[in-house]
Amino acid sequence: MIIPIYQVDAFTDRIFCGNPAAVCPLGYWPSDELLQQIASENNLSETAFIKKRDDLFEIRWFTPLTEVELCGHATLAAAHVLFNHLHFKGNRLIFESGFSGKLEVTRNNDLITLNFPADQVEPALPPDHLFESLGSRPLEIWKGKTDYLIYYPSQEDIEEITPDFGKLQTVEARGIIITAPGYECDFVSRFFAPKVGINEDPVTGSAHTTLVPFWAHRLNKLKFEARQLSYRGGNLECQLMGKRVLISGHACTYLTGSINLASALL
Repeated sequence: MIIPIYQVDAFTDRIFCGNPAAVCPLGYWPSDELLQQIASENNLSETAFIKKRDDLFEIRWFTPLTEVELCGHATLAAAHVLFNHLHFKGNRLIFESGFSGKLEVTRNNDLITLNFPADQVEPALPPDHLFESLGSRPLEIWKGKTDYLIYYPSQEDIEEITPDFGKLQTVEARGIIITAPGYECDFVSRFFAPKVGINEDPVTGSAHTTLVPFWAHRLNKLKFEARQLSYRGGNLECQLMGKRVLISGHACTYLTGSINLASALL
């Protein structure tokens, strides 16, 4: 059994930046165990598996440890592969996820836009070990569907945080988003998710479904330029449209190849 694999750097216009994701097109769905083994072997923050069905593409996302409900950068990477390598005709495609429903993706030249459901955030009390694990006290704490959003007053606060990932792993949430106003953009952020096997994610599209509604209320605007301040860094263009968030970015192919599963199936 041979599975094609593409590794794509998402939310960047040059390789070695942004967030790398693996994309594996499938002819049928193998077992969940095999999908997880492939994602673990890839050892990237996300592997997206896609399969054509009628006029749409089924999609699933796996970290090295678990399947997740939504992933922005791997969806952008999957769209990039379809548009640039698998000869998809047109500038609009639909992914369908069992967790997040139908997700529209469009292309304008080389800019790819994800249309994702907006998260709802509510003020929250600090979970156990949060302050210890981040090493500083934020101004505000909010909670979305799966993640905590932690607000700080300045970009320097975001840049200087060095989490204790062992303690952060005990926080009951998919991930921790930290954010502040940006100097050269509307807001900056970082994303930590040791609970699902990712200490710090380089660029997290799905986190912006939480960030954009939060900043729309705070800044009284709907369109944003955002930057994630990981060691690789990434840029995103975002827009709030009612109960949806548009998240746009570029992508670059780093490698193409194939996965040989012959020995695994013996």
